[in-house]
Amino acid sequence: MDVFGYANFPFFSASARYVENLGFRLEELFFDSAFEKIRERGKERVLSAIGDGIEKPVCPNDRSAENELLSYPVARILVSCINDRYLIKKYSLAEAKSSYEMLKKLPDAGLKEFADEFEIRADIRERKYIIDFTDYIRHASAFHEHEWKLVNRRMNRGMVYLAKENFSRIMEEAVRERIESGLPLDVPPDICSALGVYIIKIREALNARKSNFDIEMAGEIMSDCFPPCMSYALSNAQSGVNLPHSMRFALTSFLLNIGMSAEGIIELYKTSPDFDEERTRYQVMHIQGATGTIYKSPSCATMITYGNCYGKEHLCERISHPLGYYRKKAWILNKRKTEPSKEKKD
Repeated sequence: MDVFGYANFPFFSASARYVENLGFRLEELFFDSAFEKIRERGKERVLSAIGDGIEKPVCPNDRSAENELLSYPVARILVSCINDRYLIKKYSLAEAKSSYEMLKKLPDAGLKEFADEFEIRADIRERKYIIDFTDYIRHASAFHEHEWKLVNRRMNRGMVYLAKENFSRIMEEAVRERIESGLPLDVPPDICSALGVYIIKIREALNARKSNFDIEMAGEIMSDCFPPCMSYALSNAQSGVNLPHSMRFALTSFLLNIGMSAEGIIELYKTSPDFDEERTRYQVMHIQGATGTIYKSPSCATMITYGNCYGKEHLCERISHPLGYYRKKAWILNKRKTEPSKEKKD
């Protein structure tokens, strides 16, 4: 792989070795004015991850490719300085998704090199993409669509046969896992201070992004009245955790039942590693009643059956449905608000 390949796949171990051999101290990236453009690009990587995703620029020469490669460690340092769990997941996912677009364009030899980098036992030949079933399970377990279940794959002697697109998707998940597991880095305070101007911009974008969901929850919806199971599911969804299908259905139907917009729910799921807007929109609209049936969120008994009951507390003991919990908690909170004014009257 040459410098252009390293720029496209900066998380490769060979990419790190290439940077080490460039002949300057890594600290210069954060203090030297000669590297300001690289720091700016690192900031843009993170901002793009918070937004619509990281796009890889066309690098016309070795110098531009090196600059793009160097912006990757800068971005990782910026994310580490902020050390926000949501940002770490969002950034890791965005880097992985940008690599997926490049992966699909690689020849078979390049894909084999990629699999070897991540210690995925694979056999690629004559447009057949085959991986060991243990490696398939290790990475595909993050996907909850029906098609990714092992029983729905062709398997022979412990090897799983995939289309190139699905093989590349497995590689994307391996990338996401590597990047996320390596963050946050232990960054010296003086480096974070030197990057302060970039960190401020990223924090502003991050807070604005997080507030999008809060806006959707405004008005009649009382997020502090959510039952523990829904608070748990919502927190995971906002953090980019891939919810199981049963929990995703429960959360979606619950949010729709209490009045959240379909667009707000679709926006919420954009942080999921396996997010597909067309499919998500179809599922949300289906639950909302696009086909004539409006779905009610599952009862507590159903939540327990599917292993989706989390954080059970005393109020749950007297409630048989998450919507019942929501209404009861809202009634309790409203009653508390009126009590002080009643005492004043007396």
